[in-house]
Amino acid sequence: MTEALVHVATFALTKVLQEVNFLCGVPEKVKELQRDLCAMKSFLEEAGKKEEEDARVRNWVSEIREYAYEAEDIIDKFIIREYLKGCFIRIRLKNRHSVGKKIEGLQSRLNAISRRREFLGVPNIGGERTNSSGRNLQNARQSSPHIEEGHVTVGLEGKEKQLVKQLIKGVRERRVISVVGLGGIGKTTLAKKVYNHKEVVEYFGRLRAWVYVSRDCKPRDIYQKILEEVYTPAAQEEAEKMKTFDEEQLGNCLRNKLEGKKYLVVLDDVWTREDWNCLAKVSIHEPGSAGRVFPVGKNGSRLLVTTRDENLAKLADARVTPLKLEFLAPEDSWDLFCRKAFLDADPSAFTTPLLELGEKMVKKCKGLPLAIVVLGGLLSRIDKSLTEWGKVLGKMDAYLTGSDQPVMVILNLSYVTLPSHLKLCFLHLCLFPEDHVISTRKLLSLWLAQGFVQKQGNTQRMKDTANEYLNQLISRNLVQAVRLSVNKRVMECRVHDFVRKLAIEKAKEENFISADSPSTSTAAPCLCSTKFRWQSIYSGFDRYASMEHSSSSCLGSLHSSKAVLPDGGISSVRFICQIFKRLRVLDLEGLQIKKLPKKIGELIFLRYLGLRNTSLKTLPSSIKGLLSLQTLDTNNLERVPKEICSIKNLRDLCIEGQNESKLIRVDKLNNLQYLSGIRFDQWTRLNNPSKLSTCLEKLKLQGRFKIKGVDLSNSISKLRNLRSLYLEASDDIPQLVMNTWERLSKLDIKGPMPKLPEASQFPPCLMQLTLEETKLEDDPMPTLEQLPQLSTLRLRGNSYIGDEMRVSPERFIKLNVLQISELTQSTKLNIASGAMPWLTEFQF
Repeated sequence: MTEALVHVATFALTKVLQEVNFLCGVPEKVKELQRDLCAMKSFLEEAGKKEEEDARVRNWVSEIREYAYEAEDIIDKFIIREYLKGCFIRIRLKNRHSVGKKIEGLQSRLNAISRRREFLGVPNIGGERTNSSGRNLQNARQSSPHIEEGHVTVGLEGKEKQLVKQLIKGVRERRVISVVGLGGIGKTTLAKKVYNHKEVVEYFGRLRAWVYVSRDCKPRDIYQKILEEVYTPAAQEEAEKMKTFDEEQLGNCLRNKLEGKKYLVVLDDVWTREDWNCLAKVSIHEPGSAGRVFPVGKNGSRLLVTTRDENLAKLADARVTPLKLEFLAPEDSWDLFCRKAFLDADPSAFTTPLLELGEKMVKKCKGLPLAIVVLGGLLSRIDKSLTEWGKVLGKMDAYLTGSDQPVMVILNLSYVTLPSHLKLCFLHLCLFPEDHVISTRKLLSLWLAQGFVQKQGNTQRMKDTANEYLNQLISRNLVQAVRLSVNKRVMECRVHDFVRKLAIEKAKEENFISADSPSTSTAAPCLCSTKFRWQSIYSGFDRYASMEHSSSSCLGSLHSSKAVLPDGGISSVRFICQIFKRLRVLDLEGLQIKKLPKKIGELIFLRYLGLRNTSLKTLPSSIKGLLSLQTLDTNNLERVPKEICSIKNLRDLCIEGQNESKLIRVDKLNNLQYLSGIRFDQWTRLNNPSKLSTCLEKLKLQGRFKIKGVDLSNSISKLRNLRSLYLEASDDIPQLVMNTWERLSKLDIKGPMPKLPEASQFPPCLMQLTLEETKLEDDPMPTLEQLPQLSTLRLRGNSYIGDEMRVSPERFIKLNVLQISELTQSTKLNIASGAMPWLTEFQF
């Protein structure tokens, strides 16, 4: 975690060297500070793995974290004074002398911290990965194949049948079957049920072995454990000899023992792809291969793996779809709770108010089996009275999510094994309110603005890297995908309540984030520490914007929620801009502010400004001072100031809703990747739209189509990297010649369109097409079925007003998804034989 924060600090120092013209030896001092921080990173990456387990490491790493914070503070304050007081030469010289002295002081501190490591007895990083504290944490998770007396499983019956079938039926080649899910979701419980299932026991006989792997994966110990389980008692003497073997010898011995036989090996709780490769002895030159330890053969052998990482499951055997466990349905949650809380008693024998209390508590568990089992076990040991159960309801957070409680111990294991860059992104998720559905586009923009995303080579875009980070968190089951696009990209996501609470606790430990809870809205929210870098306000924004927080000037991110503010919010926002000059993110979405103060232009570090769903009608001209701004997101402006086009770093510009006709010179913004809300006439009047060709990938145009189709076609053809285009017109859309839009893969058209272009006039690489309100009178299928790359077709409300559509034989050769909805006529669809051979999703 601290290694990642050091990355953020070094990123800030790099920007300093690029943007500021230093004097008096300061640049060299900044470079020295940057080198010092960079030297820490590789060491801290290993230290981060131990800080959960060793108090000495944790305290020492905390010192470095505060050092990194202070380094960033010094440089940020220096830049602010340089920019905002640049005309006063004497002040500038004094400022530069001051920062030089502060950096010297920091370097002395760093040397002292380095010496203190030995004095505190902080061990060198390396060697054994887990000390006694770490082993205690893992012992809480230690599993065995034995089903405890009274063990209850609910909601897994269908999965159990499916898994048994996969183990004893199907192909004879060895398969690796994976059960994937969040910690506490029931993976081990399901694996135990299947391992002890009568048909499985009979099918595999004695050649069954269960071994708990854990994040402290030691292949030699695992091989030995498996050998001990599969050897007959008569061969125990031979097994004793093997205790002297090294890892390689034991791996070979295990392979020889299993060769030519039908076996089942359960590997419970495998954490990383590296652990799998190490256990199976997969060559680095053949990733995804079967490995050298567990024989393949054609005897019906199986390996059963439980893991939190879906990518690991796919790596272990790409031919088998992982079995993913989801949260329990409400009825299954209640069933499991009743079995645990009432034991053998009939729940109907208890009073309705008591059962209602139980239902409220079960609802808070959000379908997580481990939480329900812990809660039920707690309630089974106390009086079945409204008073006692009411006390538990009031203290559920303490009972279930205290740091020493089973639920959090299990979830904490998922956190401590995250790479440091993913820890930053994971902790950032707690800024969003409980049960909030998060827009992926917004989330990735926020991560980029905060500097959480590390550049990967020279070709991959940072936004693509950020998307990979999100997918990794989803594959580790720490984030839930809520909505997917047709090409399986995550559009919206959310975080389970218990996972979010874990993130909040960890963020507080790191002085990283403070999130105000709605339950505390009666009192003014406050920062617990002036060192917090990120703050989320769910309520009481006007109370937050007060002098009691003026000492928290280090704040780098401020998020709000819906609220109506006095005086249109201008005084509150002015205070924020005056005190928190180092903000990287200012998200005011949902706040009913009517005007932004001129001081907004002094936030020279601001990279993300969220103004969606506010009452703003325009922006002040001082907006041009936002030199670092990358994302401006608004949907309510009536007038767009020309100064926006001076912000050269803008990547994402969303100005939907503006209705003025004057020209907006977005062609000056050469770094734009996403542009939404420009009107058709504004677009075609641009002097040189080709200046956007290098970066612009997604464009949305709207308004009256008061231009010639050929003019729009020609201007779009100049955008060499455009991948996605959305056209929303309030009047007739003329014929468009789109075959020069060479890289366009996604096209949305909304608005009257008398006739479709010929198939030859469509973009040659078009894969996704959506038509809405086009009011086509002629059957569109004879044209659309000829598009060679089309994989997704959506025909939405009033896209076609005829009564029949026909698809010819052997057409739509690559179509995967066909969605037809809300057509006004009772339209018939006739699909000829051989058409749509690859269709996997059909809605009509």
